[in-house]
Amino acid sequence: MKQGIHPDYREVVFHDMSADVKFISRSTIKTGDTITMEDGKSYPLVKLEVSSASHPFYTGQKMFLDTAGRVEKFNKRYKK
Repeated sequence: MKQGIHPDYREVVFHDMSADVKFISRSTIKTGDTITMEDGKSYPLVKLEVSSASHPFYTGQKMFLDTAGRVEKFNKRYKK
């Protein structure tokens, strides 16, 4: 492999803001934020809106969708 052309592969903390869950994984993502974890080390921080800790598919929570209202709204808007 050529030296100096590959991104830095390091441990990064991903923080799910909606579920307030933090987990450490390895990534090449660049970020300006850092966080100190319970082990005393400082890691780069990536803030997420959705992860497996908060996504309805993985948590088992089902979201109710008002499909009838959406269809009526669509038909009303685009009615000829």
